[in-house]
Amino acid sequence: MEKRFVYADNAATTNVSDTAFNAMLPFLKEQYGNPSSIYSLGMEAAKAVLNARRQVAEALGATRPSEIFFTSGGSEADNMAVIGGAELGAKCGKRHIITSN
Repeated sequence: MEKRFVYADNAATTNVSDTAFNAMLPFLKEQYGNPSSIYSLGMEAAKAVLNARRQVAEALGATRPSEIFFTSGGSEADNMAVIGGAELGAKCGKRHIITSN
């Protein structure tokens, strides 16, 4: 009987699809500049980030690309969501957050 491997920790990391890998390859090999910098390689990277933000905004139906935020991972995204919700709640007089795991 053949044993099949099933990876069940995709919340931590996951395999990259061939499409995503091929789309990212130029940015891993040639266009790897810091998008926050002022030199040409960085400015090209900044253009690529803006283009990606526009594409994601369009795909999600966002009103403006500036509504799209890229984070370094799940924890940062979770924190942004909780802090944003807390700040919005505080404006409405709601000062408590209850969480569970």
